[in-house]
Amino acid sequence: MRLLRILFCLLAFVLSGSAKSQQTVQESKFSGYMFGDYYAVLSNHVPAFKKQNGFWLRRIYFTYDKGLSPGFTTRLRLEMNSAADFGSTSVRMTPFVKDAYFKWTRTRHSILFGLSPSPTFEIADRIWGYRSIEKTLVDLQRISGSRDFGIAFQGSADSNKRINYHLTIGNGADSGSETDRDKKISLALSTIPVKGFTAEGYADWENRPRDQDRYTFQGLLGYESPNFRGGALFGHHTRRTGPGTPSYGMPYSSLFLSVRIAPQVWSFTRFDRMFKPNPDGDRIPYIPFDKTARSNLFIIGVDFLPIKDIHLMPTLEAVFYDGVNPKPKDDLIARLTVFYNF
Repeated sequence: MRLLRILFCLLAFVLSGSAKSQQTVQESKFSGYMFGDYYAVLSNHVPAFKKQNGFWLRRIYFTYDKGLSPGFTTRLRLEMNSAADFGSTSVRMTPFVKDAYFKWTRTRHSILFGLSPSPTFEIADRIWGYRSIEKTLVDLQRISGSRDFGIAFQGSADSNKRINYHLTIGNGADSGSETDRDKKISLALSTIPVKGFTAEGYADWENRPRDQDRYTFQGLLGYESPNFRGGALFGHHTRRTGPGTPSYGMPYSSLFLSVRIAPQVWSFTRFDRMFKPNPDGDRIPYIPFDKTARSNLFIIGVDFLPIKDIHLMPTLEAVFYDGVNPKPKDDLIARLTVFYNF
């Protein structure tokens, strides 16, 4: 009943805006992007991965957007990925549904129903700006999924869009199907105090069976301009492990920035710190982590744009471990990434 009351109040808030939508019916739009690498594993904590190298397409998106009527839009997005564990014998790229939702907008407020982006790291992903190089920390470390199936509320509390919200009530299964009766609630509140600066607070609660609930709290400070982007992300993720057992907490932080050094050239760097070992570390795609040690991820690279919508990005990714004896061997991966947007 409490969840129903929350939904009713949010729906009433959205409908309290002007009855006339500010949107017009849009034409159908097809878009997408793709990126892949030549990679070389120079060093790795898993001996079998050392000196492995090759080519792969890490992601392909095909997106279809359609305006149904004033105020109503819909999106269908398909994604394909290569096998990402350095040892898979699978060579096929199988598409799956990434987004599938319709959106109803009234003035500054929107309701989405279906499979849609979660609020966990949307702003961090935008400020970082290099999803084609690496996911943001919360996504990379499998702390929270990028999607959820359910109902979402988005909007701004003021006409200048300086105070914004994004609430999702969903299955908590990312892009997968529901497998239990439990749900996940995620809320992000952000403000833009002055042009270019963004501050965001985020929290989620995922109800899980057998007393294995999960909680996340995080804060983000970011700045964006035509020639510079930078951000600092700090958070804490807690996993309950069952009746009568202690919870497991994972504090984390991420610092990232990118600078335009020429009209068609950017440089970027990032540092991620996991203050506790990640039990899911060995399952991380494309760059598996040791799950017994604390990790420090360094990324440095350059982004060349020879022509519009095509990026060539040589990059080094290094993972250094600590907090356990014997210490795992450090990881070093070199990549040349090609990104194409259409």
